[in-house]
Amino acid sequence: MSKQESTMVEQLADWTHDIKWNDLSEEAIATLKGRMLDSIGCAIGSLEGEPVKAICKMTEDLGGEPLVTLIGGGKTTPDYATFHNGATIRYLDFNDSYLAKDETGHPSDNIAPVLAAAEYADADGRDFLTALAIAYQVQCRLSDVAPVRNHGFDHTVQGEYGAAAGAARAMGLSSKQIANAIAIAGTGYNSLRVTRTGELSNWKGLAYPNTAMGAVHATLLANYGITGPREVFEGNKGLMDSIAGQFKIDWAKEDLERVTETIIKRYNAEIHSQSSIEGILELRDREKIEARDIKEIRLTTFDVAYNIIGGGEEGGKKIIRYKEEADHSLPYMLSAAYLDGNVMPEQYEADRINQDDIQQLLQKVHVKPSEEFSERFPDEMACRIEIETNDGRIFDIDKRDYQGFKTQPASWEVLMEKYDGLTQKINSNLAAEIANTIRNLENVKISELTALLGQIKIKEDISL
Repeated sequence: MSKQESTMVEQLADWTHDIKWNDLSEEAIATLKGRMLDSIGCAIGSLEGEPVKAICKMTEDLGGEPLVTLIGGGKTTPDYATFHNGATIRYLDFNDSYLAKDETGHPSDNIAPVLAAAEYADADGRDFLTALAIAYQVQCRLSDVAPVRNHGFDHTVQGEYGAAAGAARAMGLSSKQIANAIAIAGTGYNSLRVTRTGELSNWKGLAYPNTAMGAVHATLLANYGITGPREVFEGNKGLMDSIAGQFKIDWAKEDLERVTETIIKRYNAEIHSQSSIEGILELRDREKIEARDIKEIRLTTFDVAYNIIGGGEEGGKKIIRYKEEADHSLPYMLSAAYLDGNVMPEQYEADRINQDDIQQLLQKVHVKPSEEFSERFPDEMACRIEIETNDGRIFDIDKRDYQGFKTQPASWEVLMEKYDGLTQKINSNLAAEIANTIRNLENVKISELTALLGQIKIKEDISL
């Protein structure tokens, strides 16, 4: 390749630099604000989680120049703030998802890096939303054409490119600097899929915050003149050669609409479980079978759900000891739904996980894949649930989607119900002001929102 030819990362950088606020459709703007509301609700709901508290303590102990706001109070450097805020958004595993045929990611993980970069640059809401749409587009399109899960790498690999592109745009970098930021991030943060296989750990919820922190760090380096590999995509031992195989994207022809294809979680559970949880709750309410009378619960689902959370290629799902295992186990989540009538953060508390009723029922849940359902994914999230009672009766239900899927998109009002549930432990007036600011985000400075996020405190007594 001659020096005169632009590389793929340079083409991506030119598009990232040149695309405008006016290129966003009204639907995309509304969806971005909805994803912001949903993710900030998840962040507020996570603040009492032990890993989040540990990260908060580490951030306080290490300090850093107070440049960017932490959700829940305090300030630090843009990269450290990205890790902290990303951890709060991700910890509950309740934020949005994007389904490609062979890759599933959580593009709202890009909110933390873009928010940090936007606050650091004193950007306005339009700058922020445009940069966030860029981050969504890049991660989702790479997930479409360059899946890496089957090669042993995590979906955060596509995210490193989106997070860097969004952060660099929010920070107002030049095309050349944007290319360097993306190249540095894309070279440095290729995480292993073991993050989400076998015995799970806290890292399941922290891998993307770490990648996003690196992307912001890469953006800062580029801002100070550090260069990255121009051929990060197509070069010798680049992304294509080493991990993803050959692919093409004509970035000059890309829009900012991929965010409208993302979906939200109705239940606090891994995304591929959503239709089956909704289905078992409908079956529970319809038939009113006592849990003690259940002989077996049989779920037939699509291959991605089976392999990731059903006991397939990523490991067994019936030894459940803590949250990270529970929220990636279809047997646990279906049992929790049946016994408790919902799957929310409280279903992952240690006392609930270790109770005999749920531990016994999850052993009766059997999951298998269906070739037909697999072919219908990702356009549908098809499944069939059968409950067999001890006296031999069988009750069943079929599902193709759920409330929050792209065929049933969640309205602002539906998202507000979820947000209100997640923000019960903070001042209600502050929670309402944050929601109203997000809904009006294109008309405010991003610092107005982050100032509110810095005021969040968990009440000692939620009855106050």
